[in-house]
Amino acid sequence: MGWVESIQKAIDYIEEHLLEDLTIESISRQANASAFHFQRTFTILTDISIGEYIRRRRLTLAAQEISSTNGKVIDLAYKYGYDTPEAFSKAFRRQHGVSPSEARKYMGKLKFYERLMIQVILKGAKPITISLKGIPFN
Repeated sequence: MGWVESIQKAIDYIEEHLLEDLTIESISRQANASAFHFQRTFTILTDISIGEYIRRRRLTLAAQEISSTNGKVIDLAYKYGYDTPEAFSKAFRRQHGVSPSEARKYMGKLKFYERLMIQVILKGAKPITISLKGIPFN
């Protein structure tokens, strides 16, 4: 398995277990890499840490749930991995710019982060033949 597929497998694992306690060891195991090398590669590719990616994705899901259900904030805080409603509200406001209760009232704009999908596009690998006729070189 190539490194792109390995990293995508780890991202898929994160997404499938987003509401569980995730450890860097369990995530990096999915990529067949050491925790150190996986964290480093992930950060280079995405420009964010694994912890930040998980936090952003959880708060995105929380915002979707808050705006579409009447669930209690305390229940959502625990569901999305926060020990207290205060910690959840603070993180929610930091990402979305509004409190959970303001989001429920459709006040302000929410900042969603989509699931990562790694795509590699290589350009310029094939030579191009150019015919130069009648072009003077000075």
